[in-house]
Amino acid sequence: MEPAPVKPVITYNDLRKIDIRVGTIESVLDVEKSDKLVKLIVDFGDHKRQILVGMKKERENPKEVEGKQALFVLNLAPKEMMGEKSEGMLFDIGYDDKVTPVLAMPEKPVPNGTRVG
Repeated sequence: MEPAPVKPVITYNDLRKIDIRVGTIESVLDVEKSDKLVKLIVDFGDHKRQILVGMKKERENPKEVEGKQALFVLNLAPKEMMGEKSEGMLFDIGYDDKVTPVLAMPEKPVPNGTRVG
């Protein structure tokens, strides 16, 4: 893989606008009408959200991520996809570089809802 060029410089305040938190993936549910999407039910400590991700073609068994902690962007506007609402975005590693994606996750367990930064 050839690393991509570094993106344009942003300010520290730009970065602080993104709300990235740790959540535990409680369940992975099939989105029947989609050949790509699954629905994650994620526990963020004080609330749960459903987040749609295109994991069906990336993993032989998407359910393998159940019970794992990962990083999620929480302050994106909700988005409708295939008749389902996504309330955030999984922060994964590799997709844009055409590397099989892996979860961005803490090195050891932390409380759900812990913020990045």
